[in-house]
Amino acid sequence: MRAGELLGRTVYDLRGRRLGRVVDVVVRGGGPDGRLRLTDVVVARRWYTRVVGRLIGPERHPSGPWLIRWVARLLSRNSQQLPTDTIRLVPPVPGFPFGDPP
Repeated sequence: MRAGELLGRTVYDLRGRRLGRVVDVVVRGGGPDGRLRLTDVVVARRWYTRVVGRLIGPERHPSGPWLIRWVARLLSRNSQQLPTDTIRLVPPVPGFPFGDPP
């Protein structure tokens, strides 16, 4: 599975409530076979959240000027990082969330 197959997909929770669109993916390694595993997706409700909120977010610049921190917090509040087993994508992606079997 490629990240490009996930980016831009509409995300719903397991109850069917729309959460937004996938704007980024989080992968982690460290498994016994050394392969990366998709663990979370970053979902944004609005397009400007994706563009600005994560670029200057408080995680990236925790000690920057107060105005930049305030604007970043304001813009990034509409994005969230969600575990892949708590969401579903529309249209569905084959093999999501754990990839195709080897």
